[in-house]
Order: sequence, then C-alpha cells, then structure tokens
Amino acid sequence: MNSRALTPLFGELSAWFEAVFVKNMPGDIGASVRRRYWSKMTNGAPNFNISIGCVITNPKSISIGEGTNILHNCCLYAHGGGMIKIGSRAAINSNVMLGAADKGTITIGDDVLIGPNVVIRASNHRYEKKDIPVNRQGHAGGKIAIEDDVWIGANCTILPDVTIGRGAIIGAGAVVTRDVPPFSLAGGVPAAVIKGDCRS
Repeated sequence: MNSRALTPLFGELSAWFEAVFVKNMPGDIGASVRRRYWSKMTNGAPNFNISIGCVITNPKSISIGEGTNILHNCCLYAHGGGMIKIGSRAAINSNVMLGAADKGTITIGDDVLIGPNVVIRASNHRYEKKDIPVNRQGHAGGKIAIEDDVWIGANCTILPDVTIGRGAIIGAGAVVTRDVPPFSLAGGVPAAVIKGDCRS
C-alpha cells in the first residue's frame, strides 16, 4: 500500500485516538495525556492545560504559551490556512470558540482572561452576491489581536479586523466590531467605550 493510500487511514486513526484517549479522558491522567499530546501536536509550550471536551483543528497552526489554561468544551479552529497564537498564562473559560479558519488570524497576548461562552471569529461568510446563497460564497479571513492583560467578559463576541488594546476590559455580552483602546472599558452591542481609563 502506498503512502497516498495510507494518509486517509492515518487521519481516521488519529481522530479515533483523540476522541477515545485524549479528548474525554477524565482525571489527572487525562489532563497529563492532553498536556503531552497537544504540546507535541501544536506549537505549544510543555506546560499548559486543555480540559475535557475541547476540539482542535489543524494543530500545527496553533501555538499555546506556558501556563495557559483552556477549560472544558472549547473549540480552536485553524484549518483552511488559519492561525491561532495564544500567549502565556492566559485563562480561557468553558465553551469558548476561537475561529480562525479560512485564512483568519487570532493573536491573544499574555495574561489574558476570557470568560465562558465567548466567540472570537476572525473569518466570516462572504455575502456580496445576491444571486448566490451565502453558504456558497466562501469565507473571508480577517485578523483579531487581543493584547496583553485583557479581560473579556462572559458571552462576548469578537468580530474580524479588530484590536483590543493592552489592559482593556470588555463587559459581559458585548459585541466588539471595532478597535478598543488600551486600558479602556467597553460594552454594549455594538461595543463602545464606556470609560477611557478604567484602571487608573
């Protein structure tokens, strides 16, 4: 059997291994297995944590920094030419989706806090043509940069082509559609600056 024929089989076996022995293995042994497995599969540091139920695509396009903690049921999508870079000591709560597929880029700095149920999506569906359904128009990749020491509250959505400046705080439930200056407090739909220097 040639190597081309083995490639789909290898992919299938890898998917089964991840599902059975990595993704849902409980306890300290499961945490240790995930740490070792994902540090080898991603460009990750040797000491970060990924909890039960997380989904990761194209791990070679994902880097995770030292001491970062990713909680239950998070999804990191970097297929289709996407890229995700997570800094050191970040804390990503449960059910967070980082979507950088289809040539999107997400960069998260050091010491960033991300609350539960946050969606950070650097790529979006194209929708310019009226005669073609949206689901057939493909995607447009964008960039999201979240600088060091940012706190993003629960249930926020961060859309493509924004930068959230160092030390900023995003209130729970906000939808961020434009840049947020450093050390400011932003909230609402769409998010706007509520306080210009919230950490003085």
